[in-house]
Amino acid sequence: MKATINDVARLSGVSIKTVSRVMNNEPSVRQITREKVQEAVKELNYQPNLAARNLAGTKSFTIAYVYDNPNAYYIIDMQEGILSACRQQGFELLINPCDSQKEDITEDIINTIKHARVAGLVLTPPFSEQPEFVKRITALDIKVVRIMSGDVAPDELSPCVMVNDREAAQTITQHLIDLGHKKIGFIAGGAEHMSTIERYKGYRQALKVNDIAFNKNLVIEGEYSFESGVNGAQKLMAKEVSPSNTPTAIFSCNDEIAAGALFAARLMNIKIPEQLSITGFENSPFSRQTWPKLTTSDQPNKQIAHDAASLLISQVRKQKGINVISQYIPQLIVRDSTGAP
Repeated sequence: MKATINDVARLSGVSIKTVSRVMNNEPSVRQITREKVQEAVKELNYQPNLAARNLAGTKSFTIAYVYDNPNAYYIIDMQEGILSACRQQGFELLINPCDSQKEDITEDIINTIKHARVAGLVLTPPFSEQPEFVKRITALDIKVVRIMSGDVAPDELSPCVMVNDREAAQTITQHLIDLGHKKIGFIAGGAEHMSTIERYKGYRQALKVNDIAFNKNLVIEGEYSFESGVNGAQKLMAKEVSPSNTPTAIFSCNDEIAAGALFAARLMNIKIPEQLSITGFENSPFSRQTWPKLTTSDQPNKQIAHDAASLLISQVRKQKGINVISQYIPQLIVRDSTGAP
């Protein structure tokens, strides 16, 4: 028969309440007692029923990940990172994809939160960048942790895990400049995303530091998509474009855009990196599946998500001193898509 919490209590010689505290990872348990209970759990192969625990108690042990993002690789990394923290802490995860442009999306999310008895939310852009939405959620006494682009939190509405896109973008652009490039194109992601704004600022800053004149004709508005990379590269590299407006390198706002730019270059018989260098951002599988492989910036999305979920669970449990990284700086990875002009 399947082991129960009573079996664990009997084998470890403690009360059911103590077993519950250990399973909930509460700090008010002596280490020797915690180890006895964990040994009994392992020996009996005890699997707590998290859904039943949510229904039976006054506390909720469910957090939710609310998102609207077309990048499947990003979403998978986020889900895996959050889920790993939930498993470590004995929490369940509710995954809630939504359309952030829907007129009554806030009410829909609030109804979901109430129905599922969610204790907290992990938010990624665009929801994490909408202060009025965050205010509505926290007003319900729901804990929130936001993953955002920038070096410091923009407000005190909730804890944040920040991703310093600006510094990482400046480093990528500096890499291209160090190779000898001066005419560097920029294919943007969606203008509504703070990551696009921060990466653009990093690009501009690198040009400024190196006394390279900014050329607005080298900047293409786009979206975070493969098609945007194709269209952007074709505009930048079109034959009718004057030589002064034709780049020798392209900074793409993410790897998917960069993969599209590579495809466009191949259609135009432009050799990479001999005739054109292309960089991505994020170090997603796109960056390793293209040929040549992309120079990019490694954004450790799984670890970022794990830290955000761990921080959220500590907020739900009212624990202090949780050890997570509050700011990540994506690191440059040089591969085969960049070279001297």
